[in-house]
Amino acid sequence: MAKGFNKLPGMGGANPMMAQLQKLQRQMEETQEKLGLETVTATAGGGAIKVTMTGDQKCTGVEIDPDFLKDADAEMLNDMVLTAVNLALDKSRERQQEMMGPLAGGLPF
Repeated sequence: MAKGFNKLPGMGGANPMMAQLQKLQRQMEETQEKLGLETVTATAGGGAIKVTMTGDQKCTGVEIDPDFLKDADAEMLNDMVLTAVNLALDKSRERQQEMMGPLAGGLPF
């Protein structure tokens, strides 16, 4: 092979874009790991239902106040749990966007 054949013009043989992409990939993987450790909590029914979710959208807990069960019917309970789960998912997605969003700014495209 001719000397300098694999070198891109003006790059000195290195590909800075590839290095930047690899660095970005490592940062994204690290951020994903951190998101898995972070939690958000949402409540519904004035705090009677509490849902905890990780930053990578895994539900880790559902708590229902026993006093709420005394007066709640099944349909109301279903609605409150669904509301709390969806609020927790929204919060988790917001947190994910906060952490991952800045990394998208590092893309060289």
